[in-house]
Amino acid sequence: MHIKQLFLAGLGAALLGGCSPTYNWRDYTSSDGAYRVLFPAKPSTHTRSVDLGGIRVDMTMTAAEVEGNTFAVGTAVAPDAAMAQATLPAMRQALLRNIGAADTAAAPSSGAPLEVDATGKGNGGPVRLVGRFVAKGTRVYQVIVVGKPGAMKPEETEQFLSSFAPQ
Repeated sequence: MHIKQLFLAGLGAALLGGCSPTYNWRDYTSSDGAYRVLFPAKPSTHTRSVDLGGIRVDMTMTAAEVEGNTFAVGTAVAPDAAMAQATLPAMRQALLRNIGAADTAAAPSSGAPLEVDATGKGNGGPVRLVGRFVAKGTRVYQVIVVGKPGAMKPEETEQFLSSFAPQ
């Protein structure tokens, strides 16, 4: 009887462990209240100085990784709203350069976010980059998902991108 109880307990633990979701979505508000987004796992944040089209800014990246896919929001403050809008193509171009992808997108219509969906090469082989670049006032945002082309689930990618809301 004792072995049967141990087997049933082990089976129960295995079933419960199998129920834990890979994507553990959580509502996240940036520490400065600049945006809200749903991350698929607990994110981490770091800040570094970057050049965005000739403007030196401190960019804060908040990111989470699930199944080899990185979900990230980058934000920075430009000196004025016109410069913020002007930095968006530079942000996009820098990310495309990072994966060795060509810029083939048409210019967005006025007021529309600048988008990207490109495939290039990363450290571990082919990489896909999907994202949006938005300016609101003096703040700029890049909202991206990066991963192996076949491993990026469209529904999770879209959930992350569409949940982003600048405040």
